[in-house]
Amino acid sequence: MTPLDERSDTATVTAAQPATQTASKARPRGRLPGDPTPEERLARIVRVDHAGEYGAKRIYEGQIAVMGKGRHGRMLRHMADQELEHLQYFEKQLNARKVRPTALQPFWHVAGFLLGAGTAVLGERAAMACTVAVEEVIEGHYEAQMKHLGPEEAELKAAILKFQAEEVEHRDMGLTHGAEQAPAYPVLSAAIKAGTKAAIWLAERV
Repeated sequence: MTPLDERSDTATVTAAQPATQTASKARPRGRLPGDPTPEERLARIVRVDHAGEYGAKRIYEGQIAVMGKGRHGRMLRHMADQELEHLQYFEKQLNARKVRPTALQPFWHVAGFLLGAGTAVLGERAAMACTVAVEEVIEGHYEAQMKHLGPEEAELKAAILKFQAEEVEHRDMGLTHGAEQAPAYPVLSAAIKAGTKAAIWLAERV
C-alpha cells in the first residue's frame, strides 16, 4: 500500500466516526426502535394514572348508587374519597406537564359506573370481588411504573407509592368482606382483571 493509499484509508475511517457517534447518541442505550422516549413514557404514566383513578372513582360511585345505604356504604364512601384525592392529584399533573387526558374518558365515565353498579347488583360479595380484582391490577401497574421514575421524579414517585398503599388497603377490605366467596369468583375476577389491563393499555396510547 502506498503512502497515498494509507492517507485515503485514514480519512475514510475518520469521516465515518462522527456518523457512528451521532447514531449512538440518537438512540439511548437499551431502547429499541418503537419504544417510547423517556418524555413519552412519563406522559403515558400521567395519562393512564389519571384515567385509572377516574375509572376507579366511577366504579365506587356505581357501587354506592346500589349499596350506599347498606352496611358497606361508609366503607365505599371512604374508598371513593381516596380515589377522588388520587384523581385530583393526577389532574394537576396533567395540567402542569401539559399532557392531554385519554380520549376514551367519556367511555370510562360510563363503563366504570356500569361495572361498579353491575357487580353491586350481583351482590355485596361480587362488588367486593370487583374491588379486589381492580386493585390487584392497579397495585402491580403502579409497581411497574415506579421502576421508570428516577430521582428527578421523586415527588411523583412518592405520590404513586402512597396511592399504591391505599389501593392495597382497598383490596384487603374487599378480601375481608367476602370477595372470594362471590359466586364464580375465579371467572368474575379473571374477567375484570382482563378488562382492567386492556383499559390500561388503551389509556396509555389513546
